[in-house]
Amino acid sequence: MVAASYHVVGLKSDGTVVAVGHDWWGECNVVGWRRITQVAAGGYHTVGLESDGTVVVVGWTWQGQRDGVENWTEITQVAAGEYHTVGLASNGTVVAAGGVGYDHGQCNVGNWTNITQIAACGLHTVGLRSDNTVVAVGHNDYGQCDVGDWTDIIKIAAGWHHTVGLRSDGTVVAAGYDDYGQCEVGGWTDIVQVSAGYFHTAGLKSDGTVVAVGDNGDGQCEVSDWTDITQVAAGVHYTVGLKADGIVIAVGGSNSGQCDVGTWTMITQGAAGRYHTVGIRADDTVVAVGDNWGGQCDVGNWTDITSVAAGYWHTAGLKSDGSAVAVGWNDDGQCDVGNWTDITHVAAGRLHTVGLKSDDTVVAVGDNGDGQCDVGDWADIIQVAAGEKHTVGLRSDGTVVAAGDNTYGQCDVDGWANITQVTAGGGQTMPERTGHTVGLKGDGTVVAVGDNSYRQCDVSDWTDITQIAAGCFHTVGLESDHTVVAAGYNGYGQLEVGGWMDISQVAAGCFHTVGFKLNGTVVAANLLVELAKWNLGEAVL
Repeated sequence: MVAASYHVVGLKSDGTVVAVGHDWWGECNVVGWRRITQVAAGGYHTVGLESDGTVVVVGWTWQGQRDGVENWTEITQVAAGEYHTVGLASNGTVVAAGGVGYDHGQCNVGNWTNITQIAACGLHTVGLRSDNTVVAVGHNDYGQCDVGDWTDIIKIAAGWHHTVGLRSDGTVVAAGYDDYGQCEVGGWTDIVQVSAGYFHTAGLKSDGTVVAVGDNGDGQCEVSDWTDITQVAAGVHYTVGLKADGIVIAVGGSNSGQCDVGTWTMITQGAAGRYHTVGIRADDTVVAVGDNWGGQCDVGNWTDITSVAAGYWHTAGLKSDGSAVAVGWNDDGQCDVGNWTDITHVAAGRLHTVGLKSDDTVVAVGDNGDGQCDVGDWADIIQVAAGEKHTVGLRSDGTVVAAGDNTYGQCDVDGWANITQVTAGGGQTMPERTGHTVGLKGDGTVVAVGDNSYRQCDVSDWTDITQIAAGCFHTVGLESDHTVVAAGYNGYGQLEVGGWMDISQVAAGCFHTVGFKLNGTVVAANLLVELAKWNLGEAVL
C-alpha cells in the first residue's frame, strides 16, 4: 500500500491492485493488473512490479517517467518520485527513467551498486546499501540528500523534501526540510517501518501502534489511537494504515467529518460547504456535520427551513415565511440576513450570501472586494448561485448574468441561452483564488466557463442531466436515471461517485461530494470514505 501526492494504491493478497484518488492521467487505471508483488505511486503515475521481475506503469508520461520502464527485467523493487521512476535490479544495481524538464540529477543512479532498497519522492532518489549505509541523489536544497554519514540503516523512506532512515535498533533519523517538524523523530523507539509524506513522517511501532510528526493541517498526524497496524503510508495530506485484518483506515485528506452522514435519515435536501455538510429533515429542521470552526454547523435550533446554502465557514437557511437565517463566520457580514424578507432562494459563496426575492430581484451581503455583491440592478432572476468570489443569476428567459471576479472567465456567460439551472464554484490555489460557472441547458446538456486547471469544466459530453453542483475544483451532475457523474480534481476522492444510485440531489463541497437519496438517506465521497471500503486481504507489505 502506498500513498502518493493525490492518489492511494493498494496491493491485494491475490496480486491484484486497487487505486483511488486523482485519475487525470489514468494513474488509477490498474484494474487489469495481475501477479503484482509491489506497487509504487508517483505524482501522477503508478508503477507495479510483476512476479517475473518486469514492470508495468500507468499515468502521466510527459517527463519520461514511463520511458522504457516496461522493458526493465530482473527488477526486485520499484519506487516513484514526482516525475521519475526507479527500479532496483536483482544484482544490486539501479535503473531510473524520467525527470525531463525537472532534472535535478534524481535519475543519476547508474553507478550505484550493492543496493538493497530504494526510495523516491519529489525530485530525489535514495538507496540503501548492503552495508547499511545510504546514498542519495537529486534535489538537495533542503539537505534531503545529506545522508552520507548514516549507518546501521535497515529501511529508508523519501518525502517531498526530506529523507527518513530506520536504524536496526528501532530508532529513526531524518534529514531535509523541517519547517513543519517532519524530521523531529529523534525520540522515536521500537519503530519497524517508516513512511514520509510531503511535510509529515509516520512511524509504525512494533506493538502495531503508530506515531507521526510534521504538518497536521489536515489532521494527517492524528494516529495516536490506531492499533493492530501492519503498514503505514504517508501521502501529501493524509496518512493511511493497513490493519492486520486487511482493513484500511486513514486520517487527513482535509477530513473534518463532513462525510459522516451515514446515519442521517429523512433528509429531503441539503448543501455542502468547504468542509461541512448540511441537510434538511422532513420536519424542516436542519442537521450539519464537519468543520465547525466558525459555528457554521450550529443549526440545531433552526425550524421551518425550506432550503439551505453552505459557504466556506457559514451556513444560510431560507424559512417558509420568506425570511433568512445564517450562522458561522461573519467578519465580512455574510451572515447579516436578519432583515431579509420575501426571499425565495439563498446561495452562499466563500464570504458572501445571496438572496433571490419574490419580485425576481436579488440582494447580497458580505465580502464585496470583487463586486460579487453588486447585484442590485438585476431583474427577472429566477435562480442565483454564489462561487468563490462571484455571483451568478439565471434570468426567466434562460439567459445568465454574473458579477464579481472574472480572472478565469467565470463571469463570461453573456452568450448562454436556454439555461434552466446555474451553479458556481471556485477555491483557493495559493496565492490565487479561482472560480468556474456551470449551466444546465433545457436539453439536459451542460456548459461551463472559468478555471479549468483540473478539467472541472470538461462537461460538454454530459447528457440527460437534471441537476448540477460545483465545488472548489470539481463539478457534479445528476443524471435522469438518478446516477451521478463528476469531473475535475479528484485528489480527495470527491469524484468517486460512479456506483451511486437512487440519488435525488447532489451537492459539492470543496473536497467532497454529497448525494441525497430518494429514500432520505445520504451518501458522500472523499478519499477517506473510499479507503474505508478497502479490504486488501492478508496484509501485504
